[in-house]
Amino acid sequence: MTRRFDLIVFDWDGTLLDSAGAIVACIQAAARDVGIAVPDRERASHVIGLGLADALAHAVPGLGRAQYAEFVERYRVHFLARDAGLALFPGTREMLAGLRSRGHVLAIATGKSRAGLARALATAELAGTFAATRCADQCEPKPHPAMLLELMEELDARPERTLMVGDTSHDLAMAAAAGVAAVAVSYGAHPRAALAGHASLALLDSSAELARWLDANA
Repeated sequence: MTRRFDLIVFDWDGTLLDSAGAIVACIQAAARDVGIAVPDRERASHVIGLGLADALAHAVPGLGRAQYAEFVERYRVHFLARDAGLALFPGTREMLAGLRSRGHVLAIATGKSRAGLARALATAELAGTFAATRCADQCEPKPHPAMLLELMEELDARPERTLMVGDTSHDLAMAAAAGVAAVAVSYGAHPRAALAGHASLALLDSSAELARWLDANA
């Protein structure tokens, strides 16, 4: 079968890993710990995928500069307590293996730190699955196109032969800025209505739908 895309870039949290709910809960718990207003679920989930500074500015605008380090540390404590219990969405491992067997090159573009992604990939036993990764502490974070531009350069992929798969409007905006096609999934951080306002080849509601779409169209 002829491939439409050589390179498929995935977001991590909320796209491959069922972690959006945990991230929201940890943001809220950290806010309580440092004594500032606790963001609601919509505000907290909106920042998933962004770099740390942008995420905090939106999720907890009442956070003072003196509280920054304390908030980050409390978030880290809460997230690490949940980290080992997070799971891939159903069928994700098989989907990735199938894409690789058909000759697709796979990569990750994520708002996580390098250390956080390395830990997550090791826990999920996927460390050898992706040819390259970009994290928010390596280059300009989403929605800036730097992650995709750097991945395409590193992996010698053309924009018209590259696909971005993500669960947030930040992923879709990044893809558009990089001149790359995108597929959106509504089962992660951002609601379907927020994703529908951005250009994408498909807007899919389950990991099973994503696997089927990629099998038929990628």
